[in-house]
Amino acid sequence: MSSRRVSLISVTPAVFLPALVFETGMGALTPMLALSGRELGASVGEAGLVLALLGVGQILGDVPAGALAARLGDRKAMLIAAGVAVLTLLGCAMARTLWQLEIAVTATGATNAVFVLARQSYLAEIIPARLRARAMSTLGGMSRVGAFVGPFVGALVVRDHPVRDVFWLALGCAVAAGLIVLFVPDVAEPVRTHEQRSPAVSVRSLVVRHRQVFLTLGMAVFLVGAVRATRQTVLPLWADHLGLDPATTSVVFGIAGLVDTMTFYPSGKIMDRAGRLWIAVPSMLVLGLTQGLLPLTNGLVSLTVVAMFMGLGNGIGAGILMTLGADVAPPKVRSKFLGVWRLCADSGSAGGPLVVSAAAGLGSLAAGIIAMGAVGVIAAGALMRWVPRYSAFATRGTASKAPPAEAGHQPQAR
Repeated sequence: MSSRRVSLISVTPAVFLPALVFETGMGALTPMLALSGRELGASVGEAGLVLALLGVGQILGDVPAGALAARLGDRKAMLIAAGVAVLTLLGCAMARTLWQLEIAVTATGATNAVFVLARQSYLAEIIPARLRARAMSTLGGMSRVGAFVGPFVGALVVRDHPVRDVFWLALGCAVAAGLIVLFVPDVAEPVRTHEQRSPAVSVRSLVVRHRQVFLTLGMAVFLVGAVRATRQTVLPLWADHLGLDPATTSVVFGIAGLVDTMTFYPSGKIMDRAGRLWIAVPSMLVLGLTQGLLPLTNGLVSLTVVAMFMGLGNGIGAGILMTLGADVAPPKVRSKFLGVWRLCADSGSAGGPLVVSAAAGLGSLAAGIIAMGAVGVIAAGALMRWVPRYSAFATRGTASKAPPAEAGHQPQAR
């Protein structure tokens, strides 16, 4: 590996830039997915299911993504993901029935899983541990920036055109992200000697060996994923309930994304210096409580205010799950472990919107939203209970007591 010192700035062109471009496309289509379903004749409950299928696709792609990154390397995995995303987004744009849209959205979620995991695995390998939370928060923050930029661009696209035209925008972003990965070299090659020299480990044996982590901290991660994903569902559905048009809904979503973009780097810095819990717990409390307040809104102004506070809760938690995953992932099976780790989070991402969709189908959208707000408070308690057990970086105190190898004085890339 090169002797060049690895820093956040040095990895920006190869890591953060393609993630930003790809997530801008995802940010543009996310608030439009449920509305695209409505355009094809879906009920409110069925429309929520369309967005939930994006999370289902990520679930289906998480474990294969870890295996693919371990086998082919992070860059090749990303190129494959970008290429397949072009095809799946083309399918979304060309869908003429609800089931066609649902299949294409599910496949798009799988490509997103590969793209995100590959960069997470790469950063976990090369970034010094003292910068780990900032690096992961910045990577997570790229989706926040995309959530800010994408909806505004999407609003321009759908203002005088059908909602489905937003899929062509996302397709262009996928092409651009793939070209960046293809032509911009990584600043350093990850050390793969551990994984290459170790005997092949099946996913089943990995889960059995680390079952205590997945059954405890993994369950907390599941709850966090559920609360986060529900925010993306309830905002457009409640806006539709209030009678707002798609372009206005996209702008509200984008304003919330702006709040996200203002907080991801400071939160990463706090996690590196004070510990993970100082961000993880407040993030879930704010997000859970504001979701519980959403059904009390009755117009554009009140909806926008609550959406901004939801963006704050979501934004300060940018990268927390990726950071915790990097903290606890065994180096010898890092990529595969992170695939299962993301499976925990993405299972929650699919489950949360499904709860809201089921409640809406039963005639009580507000009840589903309030229930998921309560889950946010439960998630905060679960993180407080389990993070200190498995991460040396839970607080400044736990980091000071950890052995040097655990405390993360990783060697610089060489």
